[in-house]
Amino acid sequence: MSAKNYDDLLKRIEDKLSLSDNKSQPARLEIPRPEIVWIGQKSIFRNFSIYPKLLRRESDHFLIFLAKELATAASLDHDRAIFIGRKPSDSFAYLVQRYIKLYVNCQVCESHDTYLEKVKRLYFIHCEACGAKSTAGSQ
Repeated sequence: MSAKNYDDLLKRIEDKLSLSDNKSQPARLEIPRPEIVWIGQKSIFRNFSIYPKLLRRESDHFLIFLAKELATAASLDHDRAIFIGRKPSDSFAYLVQRYIKLYVNCQVCESHDTYLEKVKRLYFIHCEACGAKSTAGSQ
């Protein structure tokens, strides 16, 4: 076997392996940037309603998480959430990513295809991709 044939075969194998690797990776979840406006001493999260639908979580759970992390009172007003105090928009973006890490991503395969189940006082993340079950908020 000549070196040229060997190199060609090696390149073909590498190409096939790289194609199969790309197929096994989970689809990335596209998270929009939080739209925050301030009116007086209130921070208004204008596109709040997008996140619970996109993440497949209850809006109350998501709102309570944000309110606790920001250490302030919050309320829902149709498609937006209102927080007491002027909070920087970067903190909302950081908290959305943190919520995804704690309550959405599977701890085993890091898939976004999960659902949240509450048993007594604990939340469990059930992964639909690999079947794993783990406690939520424990990372």
